Amino acid sequence: MLAAAPQNGAVPSEATKKDQNLKRGNWGNQIEFVLTSVGYAVGLGNVWRFPYLCYRNGGGAFMFPYFIMLIFCGIPLFFMELSFGQFASQGCLGVWRISPMFKGVGYGMMVVSTYIGIYYNVVICIAFYYFFSSMTPVLPWTYCNNPWNTPDCMSVLDNPNITNGSQPPALPGNVSQALNQTLKRTSPSEEYWRLYVLKLSDDIGNFGEVRLPLLGCLGVSWVVVFLCLIRGVKSSGKVVYFTATFPYVVLTILFIRGVTLEGAFTGIMYYLTPQWDKILEAKVWGDAASQIFYSLGCAWGGLVTMASYNKFHNNCYRDSVIISITNCATSVYAGFVIFSILGFMANHLGVDVSRVADHGPGLAFVAYPEALTLLPIAPLWSLLFFFMLILLGLGTQFCLLETLVTAIVDEVGNEWILQKKTYVTLGVAVAGFLLGIPLTSQAGIYWLLLMDNYAASFSLVIISCIMCVSIMYIYGHQNYFQDIRMMLGFPPPLFFQICWRFVSPAIIFFILIFSVIQYQPITYNQYQYPSWAVAIGFLMALSSVICIPLYALFQFCRTDGDTLLQRLKNATKPSRDWGPALLEHRTGRYAPTIAPSPEDGLEVQPLHPDKAQIPMVGSNGSSRLQDSRI
Repeated sequence: MLAAAPQNGAVPSEATKKDQNLKRGNWGNQIEFVLTSVGYAVGLGNVWRFPYLCYRNGGGAFMFPYFIMLIFCGIPLFFMELSFGQFASQGCLGVWRISPMFKGVGYGMMVVSTYIGIYYNVVICIAFYYFFSSMTPVLPWTYCNNPWNTPDCMSVLDNPNITNGSQPPALPGNVSQALNQTLKRTSPSEEYWRLYVLKLSDDIGNFGEVRLPLLGCLGVSWVVVFLCLIRGVKSSGKVVYFTATFPYVVLTILFIRGVTLEGAFTGIMYYLTPQWDKILEAKVWGDAASQIFYSLGCAWGGLVTMASYNKFHNNCYRDSVIISITNCATSVYAGFVIFSILGFMANHLGVDVSRVADHGPGLAFVAYPEALTLLPIAPLWSLLFFFMLILLGLGTQFCLLETLVTAIVDEVGNEWILQKKTYVTLGVAVAGFLLGIPLTSQAGIYWLLLMDNYAASFSLVIISCIMCVSIMYIYGHQNYFQDIRMMLGFPPPLFFQICWRFVSPAIIFFILIFSVIQYQPITYNQYQYPSWAVAIGFLMALSSVICIPLYALFQFCRTDGDTLLQRLKNATKPSRDWGPALLEHRTGRYAPTIAPSPEDGLEVQPLHPDKAQIPMVGSNGSSRLQDSRI
């Protein structure tokens, strides 16, 4: 970082320090933070989830609610979370010194990140499986002559006439159309996915056997994540130079190849042409809001965590706009790549674009593999593509794991756990691997989609809304605007002030109401989930949200006060140690009224921070001190 860039470090002397915060550490430079945040936001969802939601919600019609949600909810909440974590230099639990009664929001974020981290790495492990399966002269999903294929299988390479977009001369057009309607033709890549990789069972309760190849790949995924995070942000910050940039090279190659295929234009028009009747469905708006939260990572806790390792005066406003736009542009770009190939597959099968692929993660493992068989030196491109998917997934998984580890370490906060942070990372990784084992069974894809639909949708909306309301109305918008001015040198723009106070919470609330009214139980293709499975899904969604009222009740009961109203005020007011982590940044209303001493619980740079005493939030909202050496 250049010393002459005041927007990145308003205090000139800060640029000469390796780390401002010796206790927690900082990013090596600001590029590492931006690349990590881009890698966190740009993940598998951009390739797998966004094109799928467009495909399910009427193609280009989905763009309108998507960008409305981005402008009025996504970017403002992204900026709020970055500034929140950067100001306090704390993870998703520690930041709630701002209003201890709402610390349950931080626990809810941890629960959401736990659910997502479990199933997200299973998707990465499937990408690993395809990556290793591509190390053959001929890709195993190229032809229909494999033991797992059915008579309905039809490969684009089996008949050169179909490759050229024409029907076999022996069949008149009307006979061919009749055959297309009566015979359920499937691609070899779809049968490879269903019948070989997954060995899909007939019911979510029928686990069958654990697919050992997938289990091995899951182990590989967690080992890679652990090794990249073995030194926290110091090691992951170096890895993202590659993991956050290389995927764009492969996407561009696949885009060029995709648009040259016959039928690609049809698929792209399906992607771009809006079906405006879909706009009136609340589910489309709910999916748009959910995708914004899912893609940008709002309410996961990862943004707060990553920003907490920034230097205090970093321009997180600029970063939030850059990262948000980059993420959404990548989603749209990936959609072109997907839909050009869907158009080709539809042209090949003689069906509408909406009927050519599976929902959910199967889209990335059915449509893309089919396209890869058409490329020259197909195994090489397959290796590159699935390596790209692995990198996209790992960039997000790094932050999910670091969110949990940082929250645990910050919450305990003593010298011992800071020294043993690597072991905490290992423990969380091992737990994630063990909890992911059921998702590698023959019913694993059912459970994966159940977690994706329930654990990371309704709860994200509720958590974001409560976080926004608690900061703006409980802590106070004027207080928060002053905090940002102290940190950045300017207050948040008027547009963000209005969104934070009124627009974002209102939109989120109404989307939640409409989504509940028009709720439909989850399905996977023709499979209807049983009621007990749907109940488990709701329990997963509830488990993160319930943390908020439970902790609020707990904090209220342990807070001192003569009346209920006084106890409520004491439980919601900021604790004494809320504010910038370093003494040199505690100016204005955060300035200490007495000479700094170890009893303040603040990090004084010339001293050894591990010898300082750790502030504990007392029952009356103030702080008491605990000697870290006891």
